[in-house]
Amino acid sequence: MNPVSLSEAALSGRRLCLSQNAETIVAVAPAKVNLTLEVVGKLPDGYHAVETLMVAVDLFDTLEMRTAEELQLTCDRPGIPTDERNLVMKAARALQAATGTRLGAKIHLTKRIPHEAGLGGGSSDAATALVALNELWNLRLPPENLSTIAATIGSDVTFFVRANAAWCTGRGEVVEPETMGETLHLVIAKLAGVGLSTKEVYQRVVVPTHPVDGMTARLALRAGNWDGLSRALMNRLQAPAFAVAPVVESLHRELTTLQPLGCQLSGSGSAVFALCRDAQQAARIAIAIPTLPSFRSTSLEVYVCRSWHA
Repeated sequence: MNPVSLSEAALSGRRLCLSQNAETIVAVAPAKVNLTLEVVGKLPDGYHAVETLMVAVDLFDTLEMRTAEELQLTCDRPGIPTDERNLVMKAARALQAATGTRLGAKIHLTKRIPHEAGLGGGSSDAATALVALNELWNLRLPPENLSTIAATIGSDVTFFVRANAAWCTGRGEVVEPETMGETLHLVIAKLAGVGLSTKEVYQRVVVPTHPVDGMTARLALRAGNWDGLSRALMNRLQAPAFAVAPVVESLHRELTTLQPLGCQLSGSGSAVFALCRDAQQAARIAIAIPTLPSFRSTSLEVYVCRSWHA
């Protein structure tokens, strides 16, 4: 595939590169971090109700697709399912069902976002598939329709269709876009081979009697007040995740010694992020992470990221 032009129909800041005849698309799927994540209750369907402030970052997977008679998914990373278990395939099938189209596509997924890390890689891939296939198949569904389909696929999929930063409630599928006063600079660290099951972490969470309100963090994000945001960081899943994987708690503790503005688990983990004052601090921290005493002989995945503004 050789994309040569840019589509102005890309949604939610996502840039779709189209071939000259619009029969192939290359689309990027950004990761996310949870700046706040509070569990506010238990829903009748067994899921937990949450309130979370999420921001997309420029660590991304890539989906390359072209029209075909049938749906087919391949992936560069061994072990990633390419059948109906993959959210990309679920998204494509849901879009077909919602529109009645019989068109197909050959899709190749290049993975960069770590698996079982709390960074939303699978959800972002699904959202990007919806956006890109909507254009590839010339379906012309508006964002509201794509959001409705996204909510049936997974809790975070709607966020990636709708926004680059947002306050998300319900299971995470109710999305209220937020603005950012400045570019956010982060360093994300993950121990290679260490993943966390979202289900297992949620099984250990205790719903608080008095949930933490996220408005302080939202106002700080809007103002670009990173000192204020660092004081408002919180994740109700952090303690149960650390109980499941104490080595992740050790990574968090040692990352804190590098003195970022703040440090926190993203989602249900296992990735930990450092909130930095600027790009220079992010670069210094990223270089220092492999020298942390407990991890000098351990394989670490380290990513220097910015908030996503594509």
